[in-house]
Amino acid sequence: QVQLVESGGGLVQAGGSLRLSCTVSGINFSINNIGWYRQAPGKQRELVAGISSSDAITNYADSVKGRFTISRDNAKNTAYLQMNTLKPEDTAVYYCRASRYTLWLPGGYWGQGTQVTVSS
Repeated sequence: QVQLVESGGGLVQAGGSLRLSCTVSGINFSINNIGWYRQAPGKQRELVAGISSSDAITNYADSVKGRFTISRDNAKNTAYLQMNTLKPEDTAVYYCRASRYTLWLPGGYWGQGTQVTVSS
């Protein structure tokens, strides 16, 4: 059974930081690309950050570049999203996704999400 479990969300003031974790089980974590997504109320889900499986190449949405950092620890089957200088517009449910293929294609596995709320 494949499971992706996000944790680390919560309520934080603008300018603060949070670190999200995504622990994966049931698949070979090291060969999966990992993406962090978010969905705010009334908006589409968007890719915030991605990290490749083999060489840990990262990419970010323009809105979070310089503030968010994605990383992975293959020994712990866990991916992270360090979020600094948070803004109210970062408020959303954050999801992680694992896929053997490029994150630009559908498929793979999703976590249940963790709420991040940034107060002004």
